[in-house]
Amino acid sequence: MQNVPVVIVGGGLSGLYAAFLLEQKGIDYILIEARDRLGGRITVAKSSVGQNASSQSGDHEKSNDGFDLGPSWFWPEYQPQLSSLIETLGLPRFAQFEEGDMMVERGASELPIRTQGYKSSPPSMRLMGGMTALIDALYARLDAKRIATGQIVRCLTKIGQHIKIDSERGSEHINAGQIITYQAQHVLLALPPRLAVSNIVFEPALPQDLAIEWQETATWMAPHAKYVAVYDSPFWRDNGLSGAARSAIGPLTEIHDASLAKGEGAVFGFFGVPAHVRQSVSVDVLKAHCRAQLVRLLGAQADKPKAEYLKDWAQDSFTAMPADATGTGQHAVAPTAKPKTGMWQDSLTGSGSEWSEAFPGYIAGAIDAASKAVQSL
Repeated sequence: MQNVPVVIVGGGLSGLYAAFLLEQKGIDYILIEARDRLGGRITVAKSSVGQNASSQSGDHEKSNDGFDLGPSWFWPEYQPQLSSLIETLGLPRFAQFEEGDMMVERGASELPIRTQGYKSSPPSMRLMGGMTALIDALYARLDAKRIATGQIVRCLTKIGQHIKIDSERGSEHINAGQIITYQAQHVLLALPPRLAVSNIVFEPALPQDLAIEWQETATWMAPHAKYVAVYDSPFWRDNGLSGAARSAIGPLTEIHDASLAKGEGAVFGFFGVPAHVRQSVSVDVLKAHCRAQLVRLLGAQADKPKAEYLKDWAQDSFTAMPADATGTGQHAVAPTAKPKTGMWQDSLTGSGSEWSEAFPGYIAGAIDAASKAVQSL
Protein backbone atom coordinates (compact mmCIF):
# COMPACT_ATOMS: atom_id res chain seq x y z
CA MET A 1 0.00 0.00 0.00
CA GLN A 2 1.37 3.40 -1.05
CA ASN A 3 0.82 6.07 1.57
CA VAL A 4 0.79 9.71 0.41
CA PRO A 5 -0.77 12.92 1.74
CA VAL A 6 -3.00 13.41 -1.33
CA VAL A 7 -4.54 11.17 -3.97
CA ILE A 8 -5.95 12.82 -7.09
CA VAL A 9 -8.68 10.86 -8.88
CA GLY A 10 -8.69 11.90 -12.53
CA GLY A 11 -5.97 12.83 -15.00
CA GLY A 12 -7.72 15.49 -17.02
CA LEU A 13 -6.72 19.14 -16.92
CA SER A 14 -7.99 19.62 -13.37
CA GLY A 15 -6.07 16.64 -12.02
CA LEU A 16 -2.84 17.55 -13.82
CA TYR A 17 -3.02 21.17 -12.69
CA ALA A 18 -3.66 20.07 -9.10
CA ALA A 19 -0.58 17.83 -9.36
CA PHE A 20 1.40 20.76 -10.78
CA LEU A 21 0.40 22.95 -7.82
CA LEU A 22 1.12 20.21 -5.28
CA GLU A 23 4.62 19.71 -6.68
CA GLN A 24 5.23 23.45 -6.39
CA LYS A 25 4.23 23.21 -2.71
CA GLY A 26 6.39 20.13 -2.13
CA ILE A 27 3.39 17.97 -1.25
CA ASP A 28 3.58 14.32 -2.26
CA TYR A 29 0.66 12.80 -4.18
CA ILE A 30 -0.48 10.01 -6.48
CA LEU A 31 -2.66 10.76 -9.51
CA ILE A 32 -4.90 7.91 -10.69
CA GLU A 33 -6.46 8.03 -14.17
CA ALA A 34 -8.91 5.43 -15.52
CA ARG A 35 -8.02 5.95 -19.18
CA ASP A 36 -4.73 4.85 -20.70
CA ARG A 37 -4.12 8.46 -21.70
CA LEU A 38 -4.19 11.77 -19.85
CA GLY A 39 -6.34 14.75 -20.74
CA GLY A 40 -9.88 13.58 -20.01
CA ARG A 41 -12.26 15.53 -22.22
CA ILE A 42 -9.31 17.23 -23.90
CA THR A 43 -8.20 15.09 -26.82
CA VAL A 44 -7.20 15.65 -30.43
CA ALA A 45 -7.24 13.80 -33.71
CA LYS A 46 -3.66 13.89 -34.93
CA SER A 47 -3.06 15.64 -38.21
CA SER A 48 -2.28 12.83 -40.66
CA VAL A 49 -3.10 12.31 -44.33
CA GLY A 50 -5.50 9.54 -45.18
CA GLN A 51 -6.94 8.77 -41.75
CA ASN A 52 -10.65 8.09 -42.04
CA ALA A 53 -11.28 6.29 -38.80
CA SER A 54 -12.97 7.97 -35.84
CA SER A 55 -9.56 8.09 -34.21
CA GLN A 56 -8.15 10.35 -31.55
CA SER A 57 -4.93 10.90 -29.69
CA GLY A 58 -4.16 7.88 -27.57
CA ASP A 59 -1.29 8.96 -25.38
CA HIS A 60 0.24 11.89 -23.57
CA GLU A 61 3.37 12.16 -25.64
CA LYS A 62 4.07 15.53 -27.21
CA SER A 63 1.51 16.23 -29.93
CA ASN A 64 2.03 17.57 -33.41
CA ASP A 65 -0.70 19.69 -34.92
CA GLY A 66 -4.09 18.15 -34.31
CA PHE A 67 -7.80 18.79 -34.38
CA ASP A 68 -9.69 19.15 -31.12
CA LEU A 69 -12.36 16.54 -30.49
CA GLY A 70 -13.17 18.09 -27.13
CA PRO A 71 -12.93 21.75 -26.11
CA SER A 72 -11.23 24.09 -28.58
CA TRP A 73 -11.32 27.64 -27.28
CA PHE A 74 -10.43 29.90 -24.41
CA TRP A 75 -11.01 33.60 -23.85
CA PRO A 76 -8.01 35.39 -22.29
CA GLU A 77 -9.96 38.53 -21.38
CA TYR A 78 -12.58 36.52 -19.49
CA GLN A 79 -10.25 33.83 -18.18
CA PRO A 80 -7.02 35.50 -17.00
CA GLN A 81 -5.95 32.65 -14.71
CA LEU A 82 -5.99 30.15 -17.57
CA SER A 83 -4.40 32.64 -19.95
CA SER A 84 -1.61 33.32 -17.46
CA LEU A 85 -0.89 29.59 -17.12
CA ILE A 86 -0.73 29.22 -20.91
CA GLU A 87 1.74 32.11 -21.04
CA THR A 88 3.82 30.63 -18.22
CA LEU A 89 4.02 27.32 -20.08
CA GLY A 90 5.11 29.15 -23.23
CA LEU A 91 2.30 27.82 -25.41
CA PRO A 92 1.66 29.74 -28.66
CA ARG A 93 -1.93 30.73 -29.38
CA PHE A 94 -3.88 32.04 -32.35
CA ALA A 95 -7.31 33.56 -32.85
CA GLN A 96 -10.27 31.53 -34.09
CA PHE A 97 -10.79 32.34 -37.78
CA GLU A 98 -14.01 34.33 -38.20
CA GLU A 99 -13.40 36.46 -41.30
CA GLY A 100 -16.09 36.40 -43.99
CA ASP A 101 -19.72 35.38 -44.32
CA MET A 102 -21.49 32.49 -42.62
CA MET A 103 -24.09 30.05 -43.96
CA VAL A 104 -27.52 29.41 -42.45
CA GLU A 105 -29.96 26.54 -43.05
CA ARG A 106 -33.45 27.40 -41.84
CA GLY A 107 -35.48 24.52 -43.20
CA ALA A 108 -35.36 21.42 -45.38
CA SER A 109 -37.45 23.10 -48.08
CA GLU A 110 -35.22 26.19 -48.26
CA LEU A 111 -31.80 26.62 -49.81
CA PRO A 112 -29.03 27.68 -47.42
CA ILE A 113 -28.58 31.43 -47.24
CA ARG A 114 -25.37 33.38 -47.03
CA THR A 115 -25.31 36.14 -44.45
CA GLN A 116 -22.84 38.41 -42.72
CA GLY A 117 -20.73 36.58 -40.18
CA TYR A 118 -19.98 37.79 -36.71
CA LYS A 119 -16.90 37.89 -34.58
CA SER A 120 -16.63 36.80 -30.97
CA SER A 121 -15.98 39.59 -28.54
CA PRO A 122 -13.61 39.11 -26.85
CA PRO A 123 -12.03 36.84 -29.49
CA SER A 124 -11.94 33.06 -29.06
CA MET A 125 -8.37 31.75 -28.96
CA ARG A 126 -6.93 28.35 -29.82
CA LEU A 127 -3.62 26.67 -29.02
CA MET A 128 -1.09 25.60 -31.63
CA GLY A 129 -1.26 21.81 -31.74
CA GLY A 130 -4.71 21.76 -30.16
CA MET A 131 -5.68 21.83 -26.50
CA THR A 132 -3.61 18.74 -25.76
CA ALA A 133 -0.60 21.09 -25.93
CA LEU A 134 -1.72 22.26 -22.50
CA ILE A 135 -1.94 18.68 -21.22
CA ASP A 136 1.48 17.81 -22.67
CA ALA A 137 3.11 20.90 -21.15
CA LEU A 138 1.77 20.17 -17.65
CA TYR A 139 2.68 16.48 -17.85
CA ALA A 140 6.22 17.38 -18.89
CA ARG A 141 6.60 19.29 -15.60
CA LEU A 142 5.37 16.46 -13.38
CA ASP A 143 7.05 13.43 -11.84
CA ALA A 144 5.79 10.60 -14.06
CA LYS A 145 6.33 8.11 -11.22
CA ARG A 146 3.47 9.75 -9.34
CA ILE A 147 1.00 9.20 -12.17
CA ALA A 148 -0.87 5.92 -12.70
CA THR A 149 -2.99 5.46 -15.84
CA GLY A 150 -5.30 2.57 -16.69
CA GLN A 151 -6.54 2.30 -13.10
CA ILE A 152 -10.20 2.76 -12.21
CA VAL A 153 -10.90 3.93 -8.66
CA ARG A 154 -13.64 1.69 -7.29
CA CYS A 155 -13.89 2.45 -3.58
CA LEU A 156 -12.93 5.12 -1.05
CA THR A 157 -13.04 3.99 2.58
CA LYS A 158 -12.60 6.43 5.47
CA ILE A 159 -10.62 4.78 8.27
CA GLY A 160 -9.83 7.12 11.14
CA GLN A 161 -7.82 10.05 9.78
CA HIS A 162 -6.97 8.26 6.55
CA ILE A 163 -8.71 7.21 3.34
CA LYS A 164 -8.13 3.83 1.71
CA ILE A 165 -8.34 4.05 -2.08
CA ASP A 166 -8.95 0.83 -4.00
CA SER A 167 -8.33 0.99 -7.75
CA GLU A 168 -8.65 -1.72 -10.37
CA ARG A 169 -6.41 -2.25 -13.37
CA GLY A 170 -8.31 -1.74 -16.63
CA SER A 171 -9.25 -4.54 -19.00
CA GLU A 172 -6.48 -3.70 -21.48
CA HIS A 173 -3.72 -4.47 -18.99
CA ILE A 174 -1.96 -7.80 -18.43
CA ASN A 175 -3.04 -7.83 -14.79
CA ALA A 176 -6.60 -6.71 -15.58
CA GLY A 177 -8.84 -6.72 -12.53
CA GLN A 178 -5.94 -6.50 -10.08
CA ILE A 179 -6.79 -4.27 -7.11
CA ILE A 180 -4.18 -1.70 -6.13
CA THR A 181 -4.56 0.06 -2.79
CA TYR A 182 -3.38 3.51 -1.71
CA GLN A 183 -3.74 5.45 1.51
CA ALA A 184 -4.08 9.21 1.78
CA GLN A 185 -5.11 11.94 4.17
CA HIS A 186 -7.06 13.78 1.47
CA VAL A 187 -8.64 12.91 -1.88
CA LEU A 188 -9.19 15.37 -4.71
CA LEU A 189 -11.98 14.27 -7.07
CA ALA A 190 -10.77 15.67 -10.39
CA LEU A 191 -13.63 14.22 -12.43
CA PRO A 192 -17.28 15.16 -13.01
CA PRO A 193 -19.46 15.03 -9.86
CA ARG A 194 -21.99 12.67 -11.44
CA LEU A 195 -19.25 10.23 -12.44
CA ALA A 196 -17.67 10.34 -8.98
CA VAL A 197 -20.84 9.62 -7.04
CA SER A 198 -22.09 7.01 -9.55
CA ASN A 199 -18.92 4.98 -10.12
CA ILE A 200 -17.12 5.16 -6.77
CA VAL A 201 -18.34 3.42 -3.62
CA PHE A 202 -17.91 5.65 -0.56
CA GLU A 203 -17.65 3.89 2.80
CA PRO A 204 -19.31 5.26 4.84
CA ALA A 205 -21.77 6.77 2.39
CA LEU A 206 -21.59 10.46 1.54
CA PRO A 207 -24.16 12.73 3.17
CA GLN A 208 -27.39 12.10 1.23
CA ASP A 209 -28.01 15.72 0.26
CA LEU A 210 -24.48 16.02 -1.14
CA ALA A 211 -24.74 12.75 -3.07
CA ILE A 212 -28.02 13.90 -4.64
CA GLU A 213 -26.52 17.28 -5.55
CA TRP A 214 -23.53 15.64 -7.25
CA GLN A 215 -25.76 13.12 -9.04
CA GLU A 216 -27.95 15.91 -10.43
CA THR A 217 -25.02 17.96 -11.76
CA ALA A 218 -24.85 17.57 -15.52
CA THR A 219 -21.48 16.77 -17.06
CA TRP A 220 -20.34 19.23 -19.71
CA MET A 221 -19.73 17.59 -23.14
CA ALA A 222 -21.38 14.34 -22.02
CA PRO A 223 -24.42 14.48 -24.37
CA HIS A 224 -22.43 15.93 -27.27
CA ALA A 225 -20.76 14.52 -30.36
CA LYS A 226 -18.30 16.35 -32.58
CA TYR A 227 -17.43 15.80 -36.24
CA VAL A 228 -14.26 17.10 -37.93
CA ALA A 229 -13.54 17.12 -41.68
CA VAL A 230 -9.98 17.83 -42.85
CA TYR A 231 -8.95 19.20 -46.28
CA ASP A 232 -5.68 20.17 -47.96
CA SER A 233 -6.55 23.82 -47.43
CA PRO A 234 -9.42 25.98 -46.12
CA PHE A 235 -10.97 26.38 -49.60
CA TRP A 236 -14.11 28.13 -48.29
CA ARG A 237 -12.03 31.18 -47.43
CA ASP A 238 -11.33 31.68 -51.15
CA ASN A 239 -15.08 32.21 -51.54
CA GLY A 240 -15.26 34.75 -48.71
CA LEU A 241 -16.73 32.30 -46.21
CA SER A 242 -15.64 31.99 -42.60
CA GLY A 243 -16.45 28.28 -42.37
CA ALA A 244 -19.11 29.05 -39.76
CA ALA A 245 -22.68 27.85 -40.20
CA ARG A 246 -25.91 27.33 -38.29
CA SER A 247 -28.50 24.76 -39.26
CA ALA A 248 -32.04 23.84 -38.26
CA ILE A 249 -31.76 20.73 -40.45
CA GLY A 250 -28.58 19.06 -39.27
CA PRO A 251 -27.16 16.67 -38.52
CA LEU A 252 -24.71 19.39 -37.42
CA THR A 253 -26.37 22.43 -35.86
CA GLU A 254 -23.30 24.58 -35.26
CA ILE A 255 -20.21 24.55 -37.51
CA HIS A 256 -16.89 26.41 -37.23
CA ASP A 257 -13.55 26.66 -38.99
CA ALA A 258 -11.08 24.27 -37.34
CA SER A 259 -8.12 24.82 -39.66
CA LEU A 260 -4.57 24.70 -38.41
CA ALA A 261 -2.79 28.01 -37.96
CA LYS A 262 -0.74 27.05 -41.02
CA GLY A 263 -1.43 24.19 -43.39
CA GLU A 264 -4.47 21.95 -43.53
CA GLY A 265 -8.00 23.30 -43.54
CA ALA A 266 -10.74 21.82 -41.41
CA VAL A 267 -14.24 22.45 -40.15
CA PHE A 268 -15.94 20.94 -37.14
CA GLY A 269 -19.55 20.71 -36.09
CA PHE A 270 -21.63 19.79 -33.06
CA PHE A 271 -24.40 17.27 -33.67
CA GLY A 272 -27.97 18.32 -33.02
CA VAL A 273 -29.09 14.68 -33.24
CA PRO A 274 -29.90 13.28 -29.76
CA ALA A 275 -27.49 10.73 -28.31
CA HIS A 276 -29.92 7.79 -28.45
CA VAL A 277 -30.58 8.47 -32.16
CA ARG A 278 -26.85 8.73 -32.94
CA GLN A 279 -26.28 5.38 -31.29
CA SER A 280 -28.83 3.73 -33.58
CA VAL A 281 -26.91 4.78 -36.72
CA SER A 282 -23.48 3.61 -37.85
CA VAL A 283 -20.50 5.97 -37.78
CA ASP A 284 -20.18 5.68 -41.57
CA VAL A 285 -23.80 6.77 -42.07
CA LEU A 286 -23.37 9.71 -39.69
CA LYS A 287 -20.25 10.82 -41.54
CA ALA A 288 -22.03 10.57 -44.90
CA HIS A 289 -24.81 12.85 -43.65
CA CYS A 290 -22.21 15.31 -42.33
CA ARG A 291 -20.40 15.39 -45.68
CA ALA A 292 -23.68 15.99 -47.52
CA GLN A 293 -24.44 18.89 -45.23
CA LEU A 294 -21.00 20.44 -45.77
CA VAL A 295 -21.54 20.20 -49.54
CA ARG A 296 -24.82 22.12 -49.16
CA LEU A 297 -23.06 24.80 -47.13
CA LEU A 298 -19.53 25.03 -48.52
CA GLY A 299 -19.72 23.57 -52.01
CA ALA A 300 -18.74 20.41 -53.87
CA GLN A 301 -15.14 20.49 -52.62
CA ALA A 302 -16.43 19.56 -49.17
CA ASP A 303 -17.49 16.12 -50.39
CA LYS A 304 -14.04 14.54 -50.23
CA PRO A 305 -12.23 15.32 -46.98
CA LYS A 306 -8.82 13.69 -46.76
CA ALA A 307 -9.59 12.75 -43.16
CA GLU A 308 -12.65 12.86 -40.95
CA TYR A 309 -13.19 12.16 -37.28
CA LEU A 310 -16.18 11.63 -35.07
CA LYS A 311 -16.09 11.63 -31.29
CA ASP A 312 -19.33 10.80 -29.48
CA TRP A 313 -18.84 11.74 -25.85
CA ALA A 314 -22.16 10.15 -24.87
CA GLN A 315 -20.59 6.75 -25.62
CA ASP A 316 -17.48 7.45 -23.56
CA SER A 317 -17.95 5.60 -20.26
CA PHE A 318 -15.31 7.74 -18.54
CA THR A 319 -17.27 10.90 -19.39
CA ALA A 320 -20.96 10.12 -19.67
CA MET A 321 -23.54 8.33 -17.56
CA PRO A 322 -26.97 7.17 -18.82
CA ALA A 323 -28.54 10.26 -17.23
CA ASP A 324 -26.42 12.46 -19.51
CA ALA A 325 -27.94 11.04 -22.71
CA THR A 326 -31.17 12.97 -22.15
CA GLY A 327 -29.46 16.14 -20.94
CA THR A 328 -29.40 19.46 -22.73
CA GLY A 329 -25.64 19.77 -22.53
CA GLN A 330 -25.81 23.18 -20.89
CA HIS A 331 -23.23 24.26 -18.34
CA ALA A 332 -24.45 23.32 -14.87
CA VAL A 333 -24.40 25.38 -11.69
CA ALA A 334 -21.45 24.36 -9.54
CA PRO A 335 -22.42 21.99 -6.70
CA THR A 336 -20.99 21.97 -3.18
CA ALA A 337 -17.37 20.83 -3.35
CA LYS A 338 -16.89 19.42 0.17
CA PRO A 339 -18.91 17.41 2.65
CA LYS A 340 -19.84 19.77 5.50
CA THR A 341 -20.79 17.06 7.97
CA GLY A 342 -19.93 13.47 8.84
CA MET A 343 -16.75 11.43 8.52
CA TRP A 344 -15.88 12.80 5.06
CA GLN A 345 -15.64 16.37 6.29
CA ASP A 346 -12.20 17.93 5.66
CA SER A 347 -10.90 14.89 3.76
CA LEU A 348 -12.60 15.02 0.36
CA THR A 349 -12.79 17.85 -2.19
CA GLY A 350 -14.37 18.04 -5.61
CA SER A 351 -11.86 19.68 -7.95
CA GLY A 352 -13.14 18.87 -11.45
CA SER A 353 -14.29 21.63 -13.78
CA GLU A 354 -17.97 21.30 -12.84
CA TRP A 355 -17.09 22.40 -9.31
CA SER A 356 -15.88 25.81 -10.50
CA GLU A 357 -18.35 28.54 -9.60
CA ALA A 358 -16.88 30.93 -12.17
CA PHE A 359 -16.52 28.61 -15.20
CA PRO A 360 -18.33 25.29 -14.55
CA GLY A 361 -17.49 22.79 -17.28
CA TYR A 362 -15.04 25.04 -19.11
CA ILE A 363 -11.28 24.54 -19.41
CA ALA A 364 -10.86 27.63 -17.25
CA GLY A 365 -13.11 25.95 -14.69
CA ALA A 366 -10.70 23.03 -14.38
CA ILE A 367 -7.91 25.47 -13.51
CA ASP A 368 -10.11 27.45 -11.11
CA ALA A 369 -11.49 24.41 -9.27
CA ALA A 370 -8.10 22.71 -8.96
CA SER A 371 -6.48 25.88 -7.68
CA LYS A 372 -9.12 26.42 -4.99
CA ALA A 373 -9.03 22.75 -3.97
CA VAL A 374 -5.25 22.76 -3.48
CA GLN A 375 -5.39 26.10 -1.63
CA SER A 376 -7.90 24.60 0.81
CA LEU A 377 -5.69 21.66 1.80
